[in-house]
Amino acid sequence: MSKISPLAFIDPEAKIGDNCEIGPFCFIDKNVEIGDNNVLMNNVTMLNGARIGNGNIFFPGAVISAIPQDLKFKGEETTAIVGDNNKIRENVTINRGTAAKGKTVVGSNNLLMESAHVAHDACVGNGCIIGNGTKLAGEIIVDDFATISANVLMHQFCRVGGYTMVGGGTRFSQDVLPYTMCAREPAAYCGLNLVGLRRRGFSNELIENIHNAYRIIFGGMALNEALQKVREEVPASKEIDYIIDFIEKSKRGFVH
Repeated sequence: MSKISPLAFIDPEAKIGDNCEIGPFCFIDKNVEIGDNNVLMNNVTMLNGARIGNGNIFFPGAVISAIPQDLKFKGEETTAIVGDNNKIRENVTINRGTAAKGKTVVGSNNLLMESAHVAHDACVGNGCIIGNGTKLAGEIIVDDFATISANVLMHQFCRVGGYTMVGGGTRFSQDVLPYTMCAREPAAYCGLNLVGLRRRGFSNELIENIHNAYRIIFGGMALNEALQKVREEVPASKEIDYIIDFIEKSKRGFVH
């Protein structure tokens, strides 16, 4: 049975799962679905289109599924989806989608720190950390286990690769390659995210193979030739395949 403060407002059409805690002055709109074992501290707002999984914690001031800050939005029915076991800290905002994709998605086991913003049609994977005050623009992608530090500005349509570390205060308008560090002004490739990779259990051999792949990619030859050389000279693995696929699918180019 859920524990709901008498000072919270819950629309009769909203669906609330089992064993939830909903604090005072929360507002839960119509067309909202909240799963089991969620905690909404005081002053959390869930607006039309919120779809919440299980085991999440929402801290005071979080606003989920507000309409997009996008002039092309015309009131279409869209959603903001939050998976399981996320920590959504104070004043985080996650906007719902537009007709472009129809949904904004935050996966599972993420930490979104105070005042982070996830814009319309964004897709944040699993196991990510988004730092205080960081702003993720519309239609971006953040792959699994990426760490984006505080006060980062991510341009629309960009992608951040998995197991990446983006340094605090960085602003970028191109993709950030998997397994790397990105920082400085202007944003630049700063080597592999060695600490993060070791913490995630990457072997020394695999790290060396990833390092060799990037030595070739940044070695000065034409990109298509460099990728072919990586295929020929670096031992095949899902991690190397991921790097090649990421680069080949990049539409905005990537941070060098």
